[in-house]
Amino acid sequence: MRVTAYAAHRASAPLEEYTYEAGPLGDRQVDIRVTHCGVCHTDLGMIDNEFGNARFPVVAGHEVVGEVAAIGAAVDPDRLPVGVRVGLGAIAGSCFRCEWCVGGRQQHCPDRDDLVLRGDRGGFARHVRAGDWRHVHPIPEAIPSAAAGPLLCAGTTVFAPLLRHGVRPTDRVGVVGIGGLGHLAVQFFAAWGCAVTAISSSPGKEDDARRFGATGYLVGRDEAAMGAAAGSFDFLLSTVAADLPWDAYLALLRPAGTLSVVGVPPAPLTVGPMALLPSAKTISGGIPGSIGDTRAMLDFAARHGVRPEVEVFPVADNAAALDRVRSGRARYRAVLEL
Repeated sequence: MRVTAYAAHRASAPLEEYTYEAGPLGDRQVDIRVTHCGVCHTDLGMIDNEFGNARFPVVAGHEVVGEVAAIGAAVDPDRLPVGVRVGLGAIAGSCFRCEWCVGGRQQHCPDRDDLVLRGDRGGFARHVRAGDWRHVHPIPEAIPSAAAGPLLCAGTTVFAPLLRHGVRPTDRVGVVGIGGLGHLAVQFFAAWGCAVTAISSSPGKEDDARRFGATGYLVGRDEAAMGAAAGSFDFLLSTVAADLPWDAYLALLRPAGTLSVVGVPPAPLTVGPMALLPSAKTISGGIPGSIGDTRAMLDFAARHGVRPEVEVFPVADNAAALDRVRSGRARYRAVLEL
């Protein structure tokens, strides 16, 4: 199959129309005709070669929504019929043989197919190929296609820690950063039943945070307010791509509390041992969830009305969409419509 895509041919270059030959469809593979694709900061990281591992030309995009166009010979057509609306997230395939896959944690598979890291075969395209049909997710009818895309990366990334760390509806939770990930995290934790405090670098997003379900608001740069909030939270989720005074944030936790970091800071985390050890606190990293996590997230979002706020751009205006994300002005996720 000949695929029309939109690629950057060098670091930070504008996207240009680009075609490639996808090759024969494998037995367990699925071709998806793309209708929408979210724009994530990680996509910009690849386009701008922020991580130093980009292979040009780069076709980014890993929050894909569309329709099944073709299925491989080993795919059950009753489970994934041609024409059904589906999504494909950051992980497009895994081996299903290793201990992680067998244990239901496909996101840890050493041979997983990371759609965002493929190079020239991401979701900023008219079609995209999933490496394994089991990573292709039917989209609940209640979720519009433009809203579904960001759920497949941002949504599962902030929902999975809730499951993994056993967050309870009675817990007090702080969400650090009210952006593309954080505005979804506030909604999920509020719908879960938690008391949620939004923590931002400035007061400017308080109204939005409360509209998303936050019951409290804390300005991270206000040292007095941060000090007064010490020992307030059972769980903190950091969604920001920024260096923070990590000891000050650990101080917000109650004994045995957990700080889960799903944003990617640009520098190593520096933590004093006395901020971590005496109260047995935990720091945990996070990536997009497993197949089971993602499908539970989609079901939960459909039933509880959790939706990303999106700005939709026709693919011809992809430069404007990327600029909104690159400059931090997206409210709150940019989505390309193809």
